[in-house]
Amino acid sequence: MLWLLLAASYVIGSIPTALIVGKLFFGVDIREHGSKNPGATNSLRVLGKGAAIFVMLVDIGKGAAAASLPLLFHLDAEPIYFGLLAVVGHCFPIFAGFRGGKAIATTAGTLAVVNFPLLAAAYLMFFLVIYLSKYVFLGSISVGLSLLIYSLISPQVNFNLIFFIFTLFLIYLHRSNIRNFLLGIEPKINDKSLINDRIPPKNNHFKM
Repeated sequence: MLWLLLAASYVIGSIPTALIVGKLFFGVDIREHGSKNPGATNSLRVLGKGAAIFVMLVDIGKGAAAASLPLLFHLDAEPIYFGLLAVVGHCFPIFAGFRGGKAIATTAGTLAVVNFPLLAAAYLMFFLVIYLSKYVFLGSISVGLSLLIYSLISPQVNFNLIFFIFTLFLIYLHRSNIRNFLLGIEPKINDKSLINDRIPPKNNHFKM
């Protein structure tokens, strides 16, 4: 049962929400537009607010569903392992050629089940860093760092190694953003030129 549920967690995470929304309602492969990342942030950039909210909620739900599996099946195992496998599935989805998103929404869903104070600490830092820097990738990497620091200082949380590896994983996922930042070409979240990447929907869905 353990291995079956772990595999199920990866499969749940592999559902390519942004890719499905882009193809069904906009007739595009979102991985060919904007930042080319099939996640909520690029969905906002390319598909608009309505699509981005839908993608974000489903991606959060993937992490929460996977982390809930050991609880639903009364399995004596840490929910975080199942949630993080969903994160891996989101980033390297078997249903989309292993070209996925960058973990942040699915991680939030995982933490909502695993430890709500962890969720609050990490995502308060996420939004604070974005607000101060205007760079989403810095906010994303700060999630991993926040989780690691919280685990180091809190006696109730003992995931030091997991969150250290997760931080390195986030840095790896955002390596192109880091490179662009060093080259001075990484766009800020308030860059008005990003509107040029917007694609109109084929129908009335997701118009906001």
